Amino acid sequence: MGQAGMAEAAVRYLRSNRTPAPEPVEALPRPDLRCVAEDERAPLDPREFRRVLGNFATGVAIITAPPAAGGDSPAGFACQSFTSLSLTPPLVAFMVGRTSTTWPRIARAGVFCVNVLGAGQGQLCRAFAVSGADKFAGVPYDAAPVSGSPRLAGTVAWIDCAIHAVHTGGDHLIVVGRVNALGTTDEPSGPLLFHRGHLTRLTPL
Repeated sequence: MGQAGMAEAAVRYLRSNRTPAPEPVEALPRPDLRCVAEDERAPLDPREFRRVLGNFATGVAIITAPPAAGGDSPAGFACQSFTSLSLTPPLVAFMVGRTSTTWPRIARAGVFCVNVLGAGQGQLCRAFAVSGADKFAGVPYDAAPVSGSPRLAGTVAWIDCAIHAVHTGGDHLIVVGRVNALGTTDEPSGPLLFHRGHLTRLTPL
Protein backbone atom coordinates (compact mmCIF):
# COMPACT_ATOMS: atom_id res chain seq x y z
CA MET A 1 0.00 0.00 0.00
CA GLY A 2 1.37 3.42 -0.93
CA GLN A 3 1.60 6.41 1.41
CA ALA A 4 -1.65 7.86 0.00
CA GLY A 5 -3.47 4.59 0.62
CA MET A 6 -2.14 4.37 4.18
CA ALA A 7 -3.27 7.93 4.87
CA GLU A 8 -6.78 7.20 3.55
CA ALA A 9 -6.99 4.04 5.68
CA ALA A 10 -5.90 5.99 8.77
CA VAL A 11 -8.56 8.63 8.15
CA ARG A 12 -11.27 5.96 7.74
CA TYR A 13 -10.16 4.31 10.99
CA LEU A 14 -10.22 7.57 12.96
CA ARG A 15 -13.67 8.45 11.60
CA SER A 16 -15.07 5.05 12.53
CA ASN A 17 -13.73 5.38 16.11
CA ARG A 18 -14.64 8.99 16.67
CA THR A 19 -15.81 9.68 20.24
CA PRO A 20 -19.32 11.13 20.21
CA ALA A 21 -19.57 14.77 21.26
CA PRO A 22 -20.55 15.19 24.91
CA GLU A 23 -24.09 16.20 25.69
CA PRO A 24 -24.48 19.84 26.75
CA VAL A 25 -24.66 20.36 30.49
CA GLU A 26 -27.76 22.13 31.71
CA ALA A 27 -27.31 24.95 34.17
CA LEU A 28 -28.39 24.22 37.72
CA PRO A 29 -31.56 25.96 38.89
CA ARG A 30 -31.10 28.97 41.11
CA PRO A 31 -31.24 28.04 44.81
CA ASP A 32 -34.32 28.84 46.80
CA LEU A 33 -33.24 31.66 49.11
CA ARG A 34 -36.01 31.11 51.63
CA CYS A 35 -35.73 30.87 55.39
CA VAL A 36 -35.20 27.49 56.99
CA ALA A 37 -38.56 25.88 57.74
CA GLU A 38 -39.44 24.38 61.10
CA ASP A 39 -39.59 20.85 59.66
CA GLU A 40 -35.95 21.19 58.52
CA ARG A 41 -34.67 21.71 62.04
CA ALA A 42 -32.96 18.71 63.61
CA PRO A 43 -33.61 17.88 67.31
CA LEU A 44 -30.19 19.20 68.33
CA ASP A 45 -29.23 22.09 70.56
CA PRO A 46 -27.52 24.60 68.23
CA ARG A 47 -25.14 25.58 71.04
CA GLU A 48 -24.03 21.97 71.48
CA PHE A 49 -23.67 21.56 67.73
CA ARG A 50 -21.44 24.65 67.60
CA ARG A 51 -19.42 23.53 70.63
CA VAL A 52 -18.65 20.08 69.25
CA LEU A 53 -17.93 21.20 65.68
CA GLY A 54 -15.75 24.00 67.04
CA ASN A 55 -13.12 21.41 67.92
CA PHE A 56 -12.32 21.17 64.23
CA ALA A 57 -9.79 23.91 63.46
CA THR A 58 -10.09 25.69 60.14
CA GLY A 59 -8.10 28.25 58.22
CA VAL A 60 -9.44 31.76 57.82
CA ALA A 61 -9.90 33.66 54.58
CA ILE A 62 -11.47 36.86 53.34
CA ILE A 63 -13.66 36.50 50.27
CA THR A 64 -13.60 39.66 48.13
CA ALA A 65 -15.29 40.76 44.92
CA PRO A 66 -15.02 43.86 42.74
CA PRO A 67 -17.86 46.36 42.49
CA ALA A 68 -20.67 45.04 40.32
CA ALA A 69 -21.80 47.09 37.37
CA GLY A 70 -22.83 50.45 38.75
CA GLY A 71 -21.48 49.60 42.20
CA ASP A 72 -19.35 52.06 44.11
CA SER A 73 -17.22 49.83 46.33
CA PRO A 74 -15.86 46.26 46.47
CA ALA A 75 -17.41 43.60 48.69
CA GLY A 76 -15.80 41.28 51.21
CA PHE A 77 -16.40 39.15 54.29
CA ALA A 78 -14.40 36.92 56.65
CA CYS A 79 -14.90 33.20 56.09
CA GLN A 80 -13.67 30.09 57.90
CA SER A 81 -15.66 27.64 55.76
CA PHE A 82 -13.42 27.59 52.68
CA THR A 83 -12.11 24.38 51.11
CA SER A 84 -10.54 22.99 47.96
CA LEU A 85 -12.99 20.83 46.02
CA SER A 86 -11.65 19.48 42.72
CA LEU A 87 -8.32 19.24 40.92
CA THR A 88 -9.73 18.65 37.42
CA PRO A 89 -11.36 21.06 36.81
CA PRO A 90 -9.83 23.26 39.52
CA LEU A 91 -12.68 24.07 41.90
CA VAL A 92 -12.91 25.52 45.40
CA ALA A 93 -15.90 26.18 47.63
CA PHE A 94 -16.98 28.38 50.50
CA MET A 95 -20.14 28.58 52.57
CA VAL A 96 -22.03 31.76 53.34
CA GLY A 97 -25.15 32.36 55.43
CA ARG A 98 -28.39 32.97 53.55
CA THR A 99 -28.89 36.17 55.54
CA SER A 100 -25.52 37.62 54.51
CA THR A 101 -25.82 41.14 53.11
CA THR A 102 -22.44 40.83 51.36
CA TRP A 103 -23.20 37.67 49.38
CA PRO A 104 -25.71 39.30 46.97
CA ARG A 105 -23.01 41.80 45.96
CA ILE A 106 -20.53 38.98 45.29
CA ALA A 107 -23.20 37.08 43.35
CA ARG A 108 -23.87 40.10 41.15
CA ALA A 109 -20.15 40.47 40.43
CA GLY A 110 -19.96 36.80 39.42
CA VAL A 111 -16.34 36.50 40.54
CA PHE A 112 -14.37 36.49 43.78
CA CYS A 113 -10.90 36.19 45.28
CA VAL A 114 -10.07 34.04 48.31
CA ASN A 115 -7.47 35.79 50.48
CA VAL A 116 -5.91 33.25 52.88
CA LEU A 117 -4.94 35.08 56.07
CA GLY A 118 -1.65 34.77 57.91
CA ALA A 119 -1.19 34.40 61.66
CA GLY A 120 -0.66 38.12 62.15
CA GLN A 121 -3.84 39.23 60.41
CA GLY A 122 -6.36 38.68 63.19
CA GLN A 123 -7.32 42.35 63.26
CA LEU A 124 -7.97 42.32 59.52
CA CYS A 125 -10.20 39.28 59.96
CA ARG A 126 -12.20 41.04 62.69
CA ALA A 127 -12.65 44.12 60.49
CA PHE A 128 -14.18 42.03 57.72
CA ALA A 129 -16.37 40.09 60.15
CA VAL A 130 -18.48 43.13 61.04
CA SER A 131 -21.52 44.29 59.09
CA GLY A 132 -22.26 47.75 57.79
CA ALA A 133 -18.77 49.26 58.04
CA ASP A 134 -16.39 50.33 55.25
CA LYS A 135 -14.30 47.17 55.47
CA PHE A 136 -11.73 48.32 52.92
CA ALA A 137 -10.91 51.63 54.62
CA GLY A 138 -7.14 51.80 55.06
CA VAL A 139 -6.64 48.25 53.76
CA PRO A 140 -3.97 47.99 51.03
CA TYR A 141 -4.83 45.78 48.06
CA ASP A 142 -4.38 45.39 44.34
CA ALA A 143 -6.49 43.70 41.67
CA ALA A 144 -6.45 39.93 41.20
CA PRO A 145 -5.20 39.25 37.65
CA VAL A 146 -8.33 37.73 36.09
CA SER A 147 -11.39 38.88 38.06
CA GLY A 148 -10.11 42.22 39.32
CA SER A 149 -11.28 41.29 42.83
CA PRO A 150 -9.36 42.90 45.69
CA ARG A 151 -6.19 40.92 46.47
CA LEU A 152 -5.32 41.95 50.02
CA ALA A 153 -1.75 42.75 50.98
CA GLY A 154 0.08 40.52 53.46
CA THR A 155 -1.93 37.35 52.94
CA VAL A 156 -0.20 33.98 52.61
CA ALA A 157 -2.08 32.91 49.46
CA TRP A 158 -4.77 34.08 47.03
CA ILE A 159 -7.13 32.23 44.68
CA ASP A 160 -8.87 34.14 41.86
CA CYS A 161 -12.21 32.56 40.86
CA ALA A 162 -15.40 32.82 38.86
CA ILE A 163 -18.65 31.57 40.39
CA HIS A 164 -19.25 28.09 38.98
CA ALA A 165 -22.36 26.93 40.90
CA VAL A 166 -24.41 27.72 44.00
CA HIS A 167 -26.22 25.07 46.07
CA THR A 168 -28.43 25.31 49.15
CA GLY A 169 -27.19 23.77 52.38
CA GLY A 170 -29.59 24.37 55.25
CA ASP A 171 -29.24 27.94 56.48
CA HIS A 172 -26.17 28.44 54.27
CA LEU A 173 -25.33 28.53 50.57
CA ILE A 174 -22.51 26.43 49.13
CA VAL A 175 -20.67 28.53 46.56
CA VAL A 176 -18.42 26.68 44.11
CA GLY A 177 -15.77 28.68 42.29
CA ARG A 178 -13.70 27.78 39.25
CA VAL A 179 -10.07 28.81 39.78
CA ASN A 180 -8.58 31.01 37.06
CA ALA A 181 -5.37 32.10 38.81
CA LEU A 182 -3.70 31.62 42.17
CA GLY A 183 -0.46 32.17 44.02
CA THR A 184 1.37 32.60 47.30
CA THR A 185 3.24 35.54 48.76
CA ASP A 186 6.63 35.90 50.37
CA GLU A 187 5.10 36.48 53.80
CA PRO A 188 6.89 34.24 56.36
CA SER A 189 3.79 33.97 58.54
CA GLY A 190 1.98 30.70 59.17
CA PRO A 191 -1.80 30.50 58.74
CA LEU A 192 -4.43 32.15 60.89
CA LEU A 193 -6.74 29.53 62.42
CA PHE A 194 -10.23 29.50 63.91
CA HIS A 195 -10.69 27.05 66.78
CA ARG A 196 -13.34 26.84 69.51
CA GLY A 197 -14.72 30.25 68.66
CA HIS A 198 -11.38 32.05 68.75
CA LEU A 199 -8.68 33.10 66.31
CA THR A 200 -5.37 31.37 66.95
CA ARG A 201 -2.17 30.37 65.20
CA LEU A 202 -0.45 27.13 64.32
CA THR A 203 1.92 25.71 66.94
CA PRO A 204 4.52 23.35 65.38
CA LEU A 205 4.86 19.91 66.96
